[in-house]
Amino acid sequence: MSSERLSVVVTRRLPEPVETRLTELFDVTLREDDTPMSREELVEAIKSADVLVPTLNDTIDAGLIGQAGERLRLIANYGAGVDHIDMATARQHGILVSSTPGVTAEDTADMAMALVLAVTRRIPEGLAMMQSGAWRGWSPTALLGGRVAGRRLGILGMGRIGQAVARRAQAFGMQIHYHNRRRLRPEIEEEFGATYWESLDQMVARMDVLSINCPHTPSTFHLMNARRLKLMKPEAVIVNTSRGEVIDENALTRMLRSGEIAGAGLDVYERGTEVNPRLRELTNVVLLPHMASATTEGRIEMGEKVILNIKTFQDGHRPPDQVVPSML
Repeated sequence: MSSERLSVVVTRRLPEPVETRLTELFDVTLREDDTPMSREELVEAIKSADVLVPTLNDTIDAGLIGQAGERLRLIANYGAGVDHIDMATARQHGILVSSTPGVTAEDTADMAMALVLAVTRRIPEGLAMMQSGAWRGWSPTALLGGRVAGRRLGILGMGRIGQAVARRAQAFGMQIHYHNRRRLRPEIEEEFGATYWESLDQMVARMDVLSINCPHTPSTFHLMNARRLKLMKPEAVIVNTSRGEVIDENALTRMLRSGEIAGAGLDVYERGTEVNPRLRELTNVVLLPHMASATTEGRIEMGEKVILNIKTFQDGHRPPDQVVPSML
């Protein structure tokens, strides 16, 4: 690459330390408003930049990439998932794509456990009672939840985040089970006391809590469909801090309403911000606004990875977090 400063366009507001460092290193255009770019703004950005720094809110599809200028050579994604980027079209245009893997695993696992506890111990209901002033004192039968210790936790996707969830759940006395594309090494299974299920159907049918920790790919879309959700025990709980598309949200809503599934803790939704309105009405559901990875430390570390990827690319080397076909 040339020694000239790269033209970098960032599509969303990032933590101040990240923006400051980007400004020091590159000819950067920062986003003034903390809102997603419009399609028209993305077109202008992709035409003029050497490097585009998008987030998961930006749809970088074939039509958009087709309008990229000759300068664009790197899409340095701010986030681990790249399902919003048309990887095949990017490759056809000779555009590299990098991401920020492994940074927020611990933060996301914290939130997964928080959702498990919130749903099983009915924390939001207790909070609502206190905030409304309806509490009239302790009662032996009020807001009875379920004990977490001893419950079977099924982890769907035993990568970095899944293993971080297992580590926390193990400390709470839960029994660890998992389904993964590939079975883990024996020493890792031993570390968690984890039981591997080759059949997802069989695992789902026997779990007390199911944690979704797999990425969204064509093969995982509606992996938890209506048929598979019906395999869950009526007293089971499902938690999703991964991608909303993995669960058939309409089917899940119907089953939660009818009592076929005891509860759910959701941080992500099948249609982004368009949450099924019936979900909002249910007291056995805890809904969060996609905040599982939202820590100051995590967001800054994501930005540092973006900067490292761009700087390495500028120096003529392959970005350390380049996404390649075998990773998808």
